[in-house]
Amino acid sequence: MFIASLNLVLDFDTIERMAGPGTPRYMEWYGAFALLVTLVWLYLEILHLLARLMAHKRK
Repeated sequence: MFIASLNLVLDFDTIERMAGPGTPRYMEWYGAFALLVTLVWLYLEILHLLARLMAHKRK
């Protein structure tokens, strides 16, 4: 989950750098896709962590 969170920060930094002048418009889609993938990855990691906590709680 920590790595996914750091990747989220990197995605926002990359998107900010791509938003500058001279960058082709199609690069916006790469930034959006990277952000979407990172958010899904982070969501799945949070669910995995919650599942582990619930399993540990039941023992």
